[in-house]
Amino acid sequence: MAQIINASIDLNKIDKSKIVEGKNGAKYYNFSITVNDEKDQFGNDVKLTAQQSKEERDVKTPKVYIGNGKTTWKSGETITVGALRKEISETMGNNIAASIEQPFNDLPF
Repeated sequence: MAQIINASIDLNKIDKSKIVEGKNGAKYYNFSITVNDEKDQFGNDVKLTAQQSKEERDVKTPKVYIGNGKTTWKSGETITVGALRKEISETMGNNIAASIEQPFNDLPF
């Protein structure tokens, strides 16, 4: 399933010692992305954490949260429009929901 996620990283939370250099000389910072089923109070359903080594996971080192984000597109549907259409359909009926999606053909531009 394809998704588009918009996210931000707090650069102040990046541990510079975990930046690694690749064979081509490029520098990388490895992180993990978690996509949750439920959104938080700000509408975020994506968490970014600094990637942990096996040793860090084994001793249960707390995760370092470096950012968050929102899923904005999923398998061909726009999340906000799809959710809004479903909500309107359930509360007002399919005819009203369908009319909201029609283009505004009478606009002068």
